[in-house]
Amino acid sequence: MRLKETLEAYQRNDPAARSKFEIFWLYSGLHAQIYYRIAHWLYCHKMKFLGRWISQIARRRTGVEIHPAAKIGRRLVIDHGNGIVIGETVEIGDDCLIYQGATLGGTGISHGKRHPTLGNNVMVGSGAKVLGPFKVGDNSKIAANSVVLREVPPNCTVVGIPGHIVRYEGEKLDHIHTPDPIAIEINALKERIAALEKQLEEK
Repeated sequence: MRLKETLEAYQRNDPAARSKFEIFWLYSGLHAQIYYRIAHWLYCHKMKFLGRWISQIARRRTGVEIHPAAKIGRRLVIDHGNGIVIGETVEIGDDCLIYQGATLGGTGISHGKRHPTLGNNVMVGSGAKVLGPFKVGDNSKIAANSVVLREVPPNCTVVGIPGHIVRYEGEKLDHIHTPDPIAIEINALKERIAALEKQLEEK
């Protein structure tokens, strides 16, 4: 963890942050990351129990639960922090921002990759739930209290339960122009059926 650049990232993202000194001593989100870096090092060096033990100390002291096996990039900002959960196979890119109450979790009890991957410069709003082994693309935003269960392309804004795209590449989408994932899948099936019927007719 490069402490100086992380402190600078907190200053950029939080208007209430008056100094690096204040952030270092008072911000639970930063403390959670410091604990995580220690726990992650231990976990990756075959001291898994010790890594989990430190992560649990961090959870009690900061209100942030980060599994030591998670992979977190540079300059992550955890704002307020309380109630955040980051699962075992989560991957987080650089320059991301996560607000209180957010969950990066899995679905089901399968092994292997079961938690989301955040690209670079992704924002996850307060209370949002991102659940499953898919990617949230670079520069995308997940609105507060949204529940996201499928892949999000880069440069999108997602809102709602279940989450749906309302802005793409800077363009606002309305309910008419917002892509309907179910309709897309049905149309793909129709095209496939039509192609198969044509093949049968030709035989």
